Amino acid sequence: MASVPTIELRPGYRIARIVRGGWQLAGGHGAVDRAAAVEDLVASAEAGIATFDCADIYTGVEELIGAFRQVYAGRHGAAALAAVKVHTKLVPDLDLLPVLKRSHVRAIVEQSLRRLGMERLDLVQFHWWDYAVPGWLEAFGWLDEMRREGKVAHVGGTNFDTAHTLEMVRAGFPVVSMQVQYSLLDARPTHGLVQAALDHDFGLMCYGSVAGGFLSDAWLGRPEPTGPLENRSLTKYKLVIDDFGGWDLYQELLQALRAIADRHGVDVATVASRAMLDAPAVAAVIVGARNRAHLADNVRIGSFDLMAEDHAAIRAVTDRRTGPAGDTFELERDRNGRHGSIMRYNENAKAS
Repeated sequence: MASVPTIELRPGYRIARIVRGGWQLAGGHGAVDRAAAVEDLVASAEAGIATFDCADIYTGVEELIGAFRQVYAGRHGAAALAAVKVHTKLVPDLDLLPVLKRSHVRAIVEQSLRRLGMERLDLVQFHWWDYAVPGWLEAFGWLDEMRREGKVAHVGGTNFDTAHTLEMVRAGFPVVSMQVQYSLLDARPTHGLVQAALDHDFGLMCYGSVAGGFLSDAWLGRPEPTGPLENRSLTKYKLVIDDFGGWDLYQELLQALRAIADRHGVDVATVASRAMLDAPAVAAVIVGARNRAHLADNVRIGSFDLMAEDHAAIRAVTDRRTGPAGDTFELERDRNGRHGSIMRYNENAKAS
């Protein structure tokens, strides 16, 4: 199997550029067999995808990764486990924000440490639902206190827009990453955040690179769905397709990706993720998976290079996009809008 590329986010801190996402193991995409899931995570690490993404609000996922770490260490030893990196998130519930205290932040970090079976978290990515509620920068400072204490190795953010990300940086916090939705369909990070990342030396961790499966061969040539979609993920990314330019332009993009995939002997999803891995400021792409069915394809993301003609063919379609508009996660923060109305803002209590 091909090797997985890595990147050094900070001196001595190296991660895989293809990150195994954990959201699909949270149960919202179907029942999860715990033992099988642990073995799938082991297979991922053994294949070189040894960086994992999770969150305090992903029900049961930190515990699963903790169980995987125990199994992996037992089979491969402490030195091999040291190469495994786990990125989690700190996502205080919307309802908690007005009364959030230092003790809340510390409790969430301590909970993640227990669930993961770690003495120090590799990277904690902070999220704040509503900028109109004051205190987000102070709360990030409380997280950074735990970094200085040694409970957390690195700090970053998730779904912050450009202005608020720059406020973090200018406050002196050592932001190493910002996790954002970024794909050939959703280019909102290019509206400012990409340049900020280049200017201030933090990497983008991009999720949604295959748009919940819409950027795959499975949807090529299919008619536009008219009824309810199978899950919330597809519902979310169908809204992105609508903003991108509609079903016809999306199908043109799939056709272009299929032609590129044919040249390289891979599938459409692999090309879509590779294109994002090539994008400026992107440190890694996060590939969601419920099992190891697509493991070989995920490894291939880093095993070939897109040519100039490939990128030109993609741009010939994406240059005609009409959206989504605004900065990163701006649409999702409007709780009365199409995108924001399907978000879940108080998941931490459910995941506890």
